[in-house]
Amino acid sequence: MLTGILLVAAGHAGAVADDPEWTDRYVILSGEEQTGYLHVREENGAAQLEYFVDNNGRGPKNSQHIAFDPDGIPVSWAITGESTFGDPVNEFMRWEDGVFEWRSQADSGRIETAMPPLYVANDSSPWSLGIYTRVLMNLPERSLDVMPGGTLSAEPVETITVAGQEMTVWQIGGLDMSPSHIVLDRNGRFIGTAGGGIIHEDFRDAREELSRVGRELSQARLENLHTGLAHTFDGPLRIRNAHIFDPHTVSVTGPHAVTVFDGVITLIEPEAGAPEREGEYVIDAAGGYLVPGLHDMHAHMNAQNGLFYLAAGVTSVRDQGNNPERLHRLMRQIDSGEMPGPRIVPNGMLEGRSPFSVRTGLLAGSLDEALEIVRWYAERGYFQIKIYNSIHPDWVQPIIDESRRLGMGVSGHVPAFVTPDEAIGAGYDDIAHINQLMLGWVLNEGEDTRTPLRLTAMARAADLDLGSDRVQRTVSAMRENGVALDTTAVILELLMLSRAGEYPDNVRGHVEHMPVGYQRRRRGAHVTINTPEDDQRYRAAFQTLLDTLAMLHGEGIQLLPSTDAGTGFPLHRELELYVQAGIPAGETLALATLRAEEFLGRDQYLGSIERGKLADFFLIDEDPTANISAVRQVRFVMRGGAGYMPAEIYTRLGVRPFGAPVEIRTPERPVNRRSDDE
Repeated sequence: MLTGILLVAAGHAGAVADDPEWTDRYVILSGEEQTGYLHVREENGAAQLEYFVDNNGRGPKNSQHIAFDPDGIPVSWAITGESTFGDPVNEFMRWEDGVFEWRSQADSGRIETAMPPLYVANDSSPWSLGIYTRVLMNLPERSLDVMPGGTLSAEPVETITVAGQEMTVWQIGGLDMSPSHIVLDRNGRFIGTAGGGIIHEDFRDAREELSRVGRELSQARLENLHTGLAHTFDGPLRIRNAHIFDPHTVSVTGPHAVTVFDGVITLIEPEAGAPEREGEYVIDAAGGYLVPGLHDMHAHMNAQNGLFYLAAGVTSVRDQGNNPERLHRLMRQIDSGEMPGPRIVPNGMLEGRSPFSVRTGLLAGSLDEALEIVRWYAERGYFQIKIYNSIHPDWVQPIIDESRRLGMGVSGHVPAFVTPDEAIGAGYDDIAHINQLMLGWVLNEGEDTRTPLRLTAMARAADLDLGSDRVQRTVSAMRENGVALDTTAVILELLMLSRAGEYPDNVRGHVEHMPVGYQRRRRGAHVTINTPEDDQRYRAAFQTLLDTLAMLHGEGIQLLPSTDAGTGFPLHRELELYVQAGIPAGETLALATLRAEEFLGRDQYLGSIERGKLADFFLIDEDPTANISAVRQVRFVMRGGAGYMPAEIYTRLGVRPFGAPVEIRTPERPVNRRSDDE
């Protein structure tokens, strides 16, 4: 049946939607647009599912058959189809005669057990959350060890009324980096997710209400998480015995004492002979290293990932496309201190309407609409317009001209049927993603990059000659026009080098600290590998990507370290990839700190540890210019006037900490100075 579904237009069920045999039908929504569906037929202790998502030219698509025991625990589960990027999925689980066995992209196994365990599927659908909740809600402790690992918990957090019916919102923990919130009716039927990403067709008109509930629950959870994590100081804070990384000289200094007051660096003194002062808080860095806060130049912020960024030493991000209303609200909350998170530079995503459109940001169906969206973003203080894949080639120059007229820059993908050389000539300030640049050197005329081809065609880079006229013409144009590259090499490594059942190098160093759901996803593939030759071509192509980074850096092209991810860990790996490509560690750190702020025009008050600048920095034990991986072991982070212990943050988030927290010595005798008026 899946074959027929794949022929249905994106986001619409067609004839399948009218099939009277389906007992429940759901819509998948992104923003205000439908991007897929989920259809369920339940009968005789079994369920048949058809799941289809097509957003931004990609999405999971599968058929599922599940058989349940009388307690609602699956005793067989078969999933066939494809993953988000098109890799084949053939997952199964079965418990029979005291033997439990399973196979997924991530793992496989066989054990003997008298009772069927609860299996957590690797490539399933949101409907699975309802299965897990119905099992857990009938247990006294509402918690259960699951296969192939980890512990799930369920907690009712709110009762709501939807379309006149009383329903319960459940919080499901243990699956991933943050809990899920789902809605069940009084009979335990899955209605959708609090947040409105998937909702039963019968209750589609209640989507706004579910979105509100989801926002409020997330807000309450984050406020609770944040309680006690931000360490604030009513006097000066001095960090003693610390080496300082200086991005101006790309080297480290001898031991210094750095003093912060009201979120600003007020004193930097050589440690030798620095006196003790009354009324100050003190941290002994014990010979550790202070590094300016890192900047992720390609993020998509949400309320969930602010703490993750801070814990990783990432104190600033450039948001490369978001729901504007949600982003504005989050920026206000972070700036006011209501929510934890990095400083955000907003870019406005502008996409053209097509069957392949991404629903992030704002969509335009005509050039006039596109220009009006540019003006809308300009009024709200956005730094740049981010052009996306489905923008019509004829619109690129007028969009850039209008952005320039209004004082904004331009970033983005190279739209389909436009070359990087044309984008550079039209006036881009930077190109987003290294593959968007390199595709211009390997694609044939007329090939459509709105599809997963923008990933799979990267295998052709295995044969790319970086000294060719085609490549060097683009590099010269970038240099002459001052065009930077927002690299996201870490995402290309994940997509090109992930293999089913294996941890890629991309996640080594942090995956072992993560919840089991995260770990399983990182053992999945993103590209289809049919032969050893396929594998070798992707590996050779990724080496060409690293060689491209080195070549561009050597040619004076500014690289903007970036991730297109949301936990902070990938930025550490991005920096490791720069060093692996041959860029010295000190220069790599400078690119991720001061050079990024220079690009954004904020280097007068951010990007380095200097008197008078904002106190955005973090503390580690080892010299990062000798070992770039030292940035993973963050012990303390300052973000303006608040200090954070990553170990405290990670413990609350269910992540095993990476470094020990520091000890803060409080003042023994706070100094109260009399004013002249007393």
